Formats: sequence, structure tokens, C-alpha cells
Amino acid sequence: MEAHGLGAVLLFETSNIRYATATQIGYWAFNKGERWAVVTRDTRPKVWDFGSAAKAHRIQLPHMYDTENSIGGNTGLQGAIGPEAGLHARAAKEIAAYLEDLGLKNEPLGVDMAETSVFLALQQENLNVVDGQQAMMKAREIKNQDEIMLLSQASAMVDGIYQDIFEMLKPGIRESDVVGMAHARLFEMGSEFVEAINSIAGERCAPHPHVFSDRYIRPGDQAYFDIIHAYNGYRTCYYRTFVVGRATQA
Repeated sequence: MEAHGLGAVLLFETSNIRYATATQIGYWAFNKGERWAVVTRDTRPKVWDFGSAAKAHRIQLPHMYDTENSIGGNTGLQGAIGPEAGLHARAAKEIAAYLEDLGLKNEPLGVDMAETSVFLALQQENLNVVDGQQAMMKAREIKNQDEIMLLSQASAMVDGIYQDIFEMLKPGIRESDVVGMAHARLFEMGSEFVEAINSIAGERCAPHPHVFSDRYIRPGDQAYFDIIHAYNGYRTCYYRTFVVGRATQA
């Protein structure tokens, strides 16, 4: 934050919140804009979360959170609750009051990403809102030994999936069959979230459509796969191409 001239960062993006606050409530809440956190240079993070989750953080992480910095919040679930409810304005007022208490209200506030209505509400509170995503990206580029091990573990799980794909890949199975197997195996191995399994074969490989189908795999097909999953928050985008049968002389 110092290098980017920020007094604090306001985070709405789920993986940024997890990285900066050590809180996670599952991927059902992924990027709904419903959770947010303020992180400063010198104080503990403050998290606004679903009410029951806020209480759970205080129980599970008592060294980090109490009733002052893990509280309930709601911004309307990306418009599902209309602006007439006043949730955006209330959230912005709470954020502004917190920053004022810390003497940071006039400092640049880096926001990673926010709904337009939330962004405008922050400006209505005369907050100096600036880009905070690049500061987060620079911070997250730096990986410690534990993070590298988690990335390695996530990739090792995909190594196993590709062995399974190699063994099952034959004419008569469908792209979707591979997707089902890969999902099941990843969860068996401890994946917390499978974002996508790209499974593309034959004429569907060019141009790559980025979505699987129920196409049957045939002899001589090129078959392309991309395994995208998360293990303890660390993700893969690990892709390989196979041939069904033998490669041609070309």
C-alpha cells in the first residue's frame, strides 16, 4: 500500500478478501459483492460478512477477529435487493466512518472492484476512491514457501487426473464423460472448487469453444483438456492435448 500511495484498500473480490483476511465461506458466495473488507497498513483487517459467517470468524480465528472487526453486512447481492433499501448507502457510510476513526478518510482508498452503485455511494461519502487492484496483484505475485507448496499440490492433483484421462480416453466416450470423471476425482483428492473442465475433441478443437459437449470421441481425434480447480485457494489452469489412437505421420 505504501508503494502505491494508498491509505487503505477496500476489497470486494473473493480471492483478494481471502488472501488479505484469512476468511473464506465457500464458493457459493464467490464474487456476489456481498462480502467486503478494509485493510490498512497498521491495523487488523475489518470484514463485513454474512451475519452467521461473521460470528464464525470470531470463533474460529479469535486471535484475529472480535465483535469490532468481524461484523455483518449487505450490499444487496448485485442488485437483487434494490437501491431503495439503502444498503449501498449504509455500507458506504460505515466504511467512511471506520476510515475516519482511523484518520484515513482523506487518504486514497484503493478499491479492487465494486458494483457501480457501490462505487458511486463511496464517492457520495467524499472518499478518495482509486484503483486498488494493481496493488493487490503486486502483493499476490510474491509467493512464500507454503504458497508454492499449495500450488504444487494443486498441480499434482491435476497430474493424477491426466493419468485417469489417458486411461479412459477411447472411441465411444463423450467429452462430458471425461468432465464427470474429472470432477469426481478432484473432489475425492481434496479440491475445494472445480471451476471448469474444458473437454474438447475432434473438429470442435478449432476454434476452441471453451465449453464441453456431449460429442462422442472418435478414432484419430485430437482431444484437448484444461483442468481449472482450487486447492486451499490456489488454482490451476493446466492443459494438455492427446491423440485418440496414433498420431498421423504429419
